Amino acid sequence: MRALMTQPRPSIALVSARVARSVDEDFSPLEQALLSAGADVSCVDWDDPAADWSRFDLAVLRATWDYTLRLDEFMAWARATSSRTRLVNPLPYVQWNSDKHYMNDLAASGVPVIPGHFVEPGERFGERAGSFVASLTTREVVVKPAVGAGSRDAQRHDCSSIEAIREHAQRIADSARSALIQPYLASVDERGETALIFYAGQFSHAICKGPLLKPGGTAEQGLFAQETISPRVPTEAEQLTAQRALRAIPFGMPLYARVDLILDDRGAPQVLELELIEPSMFFAHAPTAASRFADVLVKAASQREVRESR
Repeated sequence: MRALMTQPRPSIALVSARVARSVDEDFSPLEQALLSAGADVSCVDWDDPAADWSRFDLAVLRATWDYTLRLDEFMAWARATSSRTRLVNPLPYVQWNSDKHYMNDLAASGVPVIPGHFVEPGERFGERAGSFVASLTTREVVVKPAVGAGSRDAQRHDCSSIEAIREHAQRIADSARSALIQPYLASVDERGETALIFYAGQFSHAICKGPLLKPGGTAEQGLFAQETISPRVPTEAEQLTAQRALRAIPFGMPLYARVDLILDDRGAPQVLELELIEPSMFFAHAPTAASRFADVLVKAASQREVRESR
């Protein structure tokens, strides 16, 4: 009888950061799900100089939560790692999604997004920015950096407080970053945000995120703002809007994505953010979600093995 060949176990790196290891609540359930699905799993910091990325079939961006503070260094790492293994999500998604200017691409594709105005590095907060604020029908705006995560350096302001808005946006622009000004949609205070998580284009689960920015509060300076999370069943309109956002991604459907939505004053969902790099997935609120994601990752890793063995 011909001896049976043993299929090698796919090797998957869950890419993290030292500052995230103790607070990433998604790591343990995903690690266990991957082990149960037949993978070998390692947690590796993205900036670990001793890491040999070529030994992994997949390097999955899991909790690289300090990348926005070290963007050039992180992008250099992502380019180098992409030449040694399969980065998930791949480099083009990372480059595009790391800067909230991608919202302009979504809007150009007809996706309903929360409108915004950018104050670019070196630019002064001038007439165009002031006219944008004056044109809004909301009572408040949010000012935040275009490259940012976890609500870091984001703050809400009353539209009448134009000097505070100017100072906040100018401070960001003067630090060689783009500032984004958006209307603050009041529905978030009562209903929160709806975050829909997808794996390989298939809806997995959704959660409700309570409001993060307090009126009159200061800008968050920590790694991320503390969140109030609960499960949520998205409406049909929210599902359709999230799917439209995914279809508008210029590189095709990613292996994972999170779409954050807020209702406007008409009750229509608007895209707040599209997360393709290192989103929290809130496995604690969807008990089978980690297994679904693990199956997608193991399949992707196995496909890489097959291609390289030919």
